Amino acid sequence: MPFADELIGPPTAQALTQAIHAARPAAPLTALRAAEAGLAPLALRERSDLLRDALIHDLPGDYAAFARTIRAARDGSAPFRGWLIWPVTSALAATALAENTDEAFDDALAMLADLTSRLTSEFALRSLLDHDLDRALAAILTWTTSQDEHVRRLASEGTRPFLPWSTRVRGIISDPRATLPILDALYRDGSEYVRRSVANHLNDLSRLEPDLTVETARRWLADPDGNTAWIVRHGLRTLTKKGHVAALDLLGFPPATLDVTRLELDSPTVPFGGTVTFTATVRNAGSEPARLVIDYVVHHRKANGSQSGKTFKLTTTTLAPGGELAVTRAHSFRAITTRRYYPGPHAVELQINGVASGRTEFTLLPAT
Repeated sequence: MPFADELIGPPTAQALTQAIHAARPAAPLTALRAAEAGLAPLALRERSDLLRDALIHDLPGDYAAFARTIRAARDGSAPFRGWLIWPVTSALAATALAENTDEAFDDALAMLADLTSRLTSEFALRSLLDHDLDRALAAILTWTTSQDEHVRRLASEGTRPFLPWSTRVRGIISDPRATLPILDALYRDGSEYVRRSVANHLNDLSRLEPDLTVETARRWLADPDGNTAWIVRHGLRTLTKKGHVAALDLLGFPPATLDVTRLELDSPTVPFGGTVTFTATVRNAGSEPARLVIDYVVHHRKANGSQSGKTFKLTTTTLAPGGELAVTRAHSFRAITTRRYYPGPHAVELQINGVASGRTEFTLLPAT
């Protein structure tokens, strides 16, 4: 499997050059041909940008002429799909914005919708959204009724507040409600591909407006279909990890009356690369059965000496009145690429239905 940066490599540049040459045989395409040799040291987005700029350089003129060439390549016999679509759609958006007319803007939006099934147009869509959010969203909302699931998915995915590999759209960050009409139109979509995007979009929204996210999920659950519960659970996953009480309550885990013993550790020190094992007992001290989502939080020491918590799943259970549950977990500090460990004070605690308890300190020893 290729590394992410290799998704756009020399074969992509060659395929793009071939497709554009077939559409415009007279164009020398000097920048596109030269771009192939410059891809190696670049990250994925930089590779797309290099091919975008080469394409714009090799096809000078107004937006209409540029779009005609892209349509000809789309309809030609040379392959015109896969990762070459990212720089193509980005070039369409950039050329339309450079012309700065409503006609070019609207046509670029239509072209992005047309090409999205060949890879995705979600990255290129961002610049159009940033240029004129209201005009773009008005068009994108109409995509929610498209017969093509790729177009419907683009409506949700392309407008996500924190779309991976993409730039931020200032208007969406400052006004998270702006994309709610799109999500409301799609949360009961018949395609899992679309529904998963809606759930991820809702999860993005939770990073900006937790209460608005819960309010939206509550509305959806009041008018659900067979997939709404999953969308809500997936869309509230970050709030659940953070122990957001209203989100957990909506998911069926209201506050409970509990007795939780302090976590006991197998050792107050943990060797670098070793594990710490903790145990505790949770008892339902209330008079009604208690549905519980039990997580644990490890507070890792940071380089500056402060601590940052990361939540890990433990279990979900229901305890009868007076019922008890013994919980135990061995947590590893083996070296991983996604986290750097710093020796010194750490802590671990339980988090039950969003409420933290039983925090216990330990020390991670330096590497030997």
